[in-house]
Amino acid sequence: MMKKTFEKQITSLPKEVAFCKKCSMSNQRPRIIFDNHGVCSACINTANYKNNIDWESRENELTELLDHHRSKDGSWDVIVPSSGGKDSAYVAHQLKHRYGMHPLCITWSPFEYTKIGWQNLKNFIASGFTNILGQPDGQIHRKLTKLAFELKGDAWEPFTYGQKAWAFHVATRFGVKLIMYGENGELEYGGSEKYKHISKEGPEEWEYEYFKGANVDDLAQVGLERGYFEKNEILDNTLQLYKAPSPDSIIKSGCEMHWYSYYHKWTPQEHYYYAFKHTGFRPNPEGRSEGTYTKYESLDDLLDGIHWYQSYAKFGMSRCSRNAQSDIRRNHITREEGIALVKRYDGELPTRDYNWFLKYIDIDADFFWSVIDRYREISNVWKKIDG
Repeated sequence: MMKKTFEKQITSLPKEVAFCKKCSMSNQRPRIIFDNHGVCSACINTANYKNNIDWESRENELTELLDHHRSKDGSWDVIVPSSGGKDSAYVAHQLKHRYGMHPLCITWSPFEYTKIGWQNLKNFIASGFTNILGQPDGQIHRKLTKLAFELKGDAWEPFTYGQKAWAFHVATRFGVKLIMYGENGELEYGGSEKYKHISKEGPEEWEYEYFKGANVDDLAQVGLERGYFEKNEILDNTLQLYKAPSPDSIIKSGCEMHWYSYYHKWTPQEHYYYAFKHTGFRPNPEGRSEGTYTKYESLDDLLDGIHWYQSYAKFGMSRCSRNAQSDIRRNHITREEGIALVKRYDGELPTRDYNWFLKYIDIDADFFWSVIDRYREISNVWKKIDG
């Protein structure tokens, strides 16, 4: 395995690991900020900033925005990226039934649907929504996934490329000028505060904020050099859905993307109850998801567990850390309870999907562990003792 990596976040992280005094967040999360009292920016945003927002004023902003875009003839007037999960179901249902919008929902397909993920999407559509499912070329997608697994330490990246770009492609092709995503993850989970007082972002920000400093063309070029790809596989047209439409076409279309969490306080647990009641969302019938204690988060994709396991190798935080941090900030559990859960479940190998993943990207166990160990070696959270 080559030592090359496109993961540019690790080198900018503090060498000495420290933990937030309020939640279980460490300073190894990219773009997190700790104040002088040792409290992370995500906790500060939840406790101070979000609790001091004039939500009535934000509601008025949202009403004005939707009034501007709402169609009079029932044609689609807002694109809602939707997996059928609790959060996107909540947003789509609110827009349709509370605000009288006519959402066109769109899904960038998971690598491989779980049974409950596919059922939840079908339940969501059956509850009264039109949905377009984007399914990329399977061979190209698997090759990109293998490259992302090794070069970015995150096999999930090809999904991220498409998830961000697909909404803009559909919006510009159908002439819909408004895209409504769920939460601003950087604010909700700890990260850049660039958009703390802004409701929207554009594709020009994606490479740094979401793609770890390298885009799909960077991955494809390495794949070409290694012989993974033939030249005709990575033409502009074959990779176009992994990239946003051109800036000129977006400007010409007048399309813009907003976060619903800017306008309404974001509480995932409440979204679960809401989606359960209104869109047929159901939790994991197998119980908790591997690597955490919850059974209603990130249920759609067989690759979820590997994505979080790679996060554990790089940053020492996995799926349970994310869930616990969010629940602590919202006073669903105490910090002590959250730490106990993290110690129990974080870093649990997703054995259910491990063999599927090896087959999906055509690697063996030795290659898998060599990549995992490679990122442990360059991270700040691991030490090798006696081999």
